[in-house]
Amino acid sequence: MSYTVIIPARFASSRLPGKPLMDIAGKPMIQHVWERAKESNAARVVIATEDQRVFDACESFGAEVVMTLATHESGTDRLQEVVSKLGLADDDIVVNVQGDEPLIPREAIAQVANNLALNPQAGIATLGEAITDKATVFNPNAVKAVSDLAGFALYFSRAPMPWCRDEWARDEWAGTENNTADALPEHAGFMRHIGIYAYRVGFLHQFVTWPMGLLERVEKLEQLRAMENGVRIHIESACVDIPGGVDTEADLNAVRALLAGKA
Repeated sequence: MSYTVIIPARFASSRLPGKPLMDIAGKPMIQHVWERAKESNAARVVIATEDQRVFDACESFGAEVVMTLATHESGTDRLQEVVSKLGLADDDIVVNVQGDEPLIPREAIAQVANNLALNPQAGIATLGEAITDKATVFNPNAVKAVSDLAGFALYFSRAPMPWCRDEWARDEWAGTENNTADALPEHAGFMRHIGIYAYRVGFLHQFVTWPMGLLERVEKLEQLRAMENGVRIHIESACVDIPGGVDTEADLNAVRALLAGKA
């Protein structure tokens, strides 16, 4: 099974401008991500950027890099431009690895690609992990997912999902993150969505023709546009722990401290 990894690396990050080039253990962040992707069994690893500085840095450490438009509204739009420039076939599989995940395990990259290959009725594959703490369930920045018995997504949401009616109707829960009960209902099977995706190229060409739907607009979750248009998404439990990406200065310092000990 062959697949291509594409790593979007935008210089113009709103919270950390220039994020792809920030130094971690003597290398730019994007090089760490590229090295993790190269360790997977991908046939090809391509970095996509809208900035000449990132382009030049990636070429300097030997990466294949594609310059893209700076006007894309979504990461999926950027991926579609790249697969078009690369001339990939509609049934080819591409894995989107975010350029701010220097700790992404190679096993997760291979797993999500294999997941899509094994589920031909899906246009997208992704990963999830069990949620065991109340704070994550009620955190809108942690996207929750529910799936059917075959692992196909039923919905993604920033809201607590599923809603445990009987337990959360009691006074000690009061249905909010400020409740006094610490334990989650054991039977609910809460799942946090992990934002690594495998796509079929033909889906990417379709996606860019669809307008933003109601669900995507209100939840601010791109995958809901696909679901509103009938695309099936398969979710598999991640085979390894997947560390968080770098969204803030605190995240960056934590990764620097971790990798400094391994340099």
